[in-house]
Amino acid sequence: MTDPWTAVEENGGELVRIEDGKIQAKNHMEDGDTFAVDETVAGADQADFDGLVLPGGVSNPDFLRSDARAVAFVRAFNEAGKPIAVICHGPWTLIEAGAVAGRTMTSWPSVATDLRNVGAKWVDEEVVVDGNIISSRKPDDLPAFCRAIVEEFHLAG
Repeated sequence: MTDPWTAVEENGGELVRIEDGKIQAKNHMEDGDTFAVDETVAGADQADFDGLVLPGGVSNPDFLRSDARAVAFVRAFNEAGKPIAVICHGPWTLIEAGAVAGRTMTSWPSVATDLRNVGAKWVDEEVVVDGNIISSRKPDDLPAFCRAIVEEFHLAG
């Protein structure tokens, strides 16, 4: 979360969360840094944002795909054609939002079956841009993923 967030924040991005407070980042299963939330999903309107970065890891995407407000927020971004960036298990939320059928995407390898099952084409590449969806596999791919975010979100970078 930290590298993509830094790339966005340095260019004026905000951190939106389901609930107020702080976000606990993870480094695999270990606690990482915490980040203050700028706005909650309930109070946010996708029209106010240029793009969306969904967190990777296992627990955050699983939590997000289980929250109707978060799924609706993601769906609104996709329907508006705005860029959405996902890494690792992040595509789970896109799957729940009905945003991946017919797309070429990458992810953590264990998510490949989930993507294929809903009609996406999975490829093993460090970053893939298909329309408004930017996808990446793992922490080793973060430099390429962050470059794609800055480019596709049309940030100053």
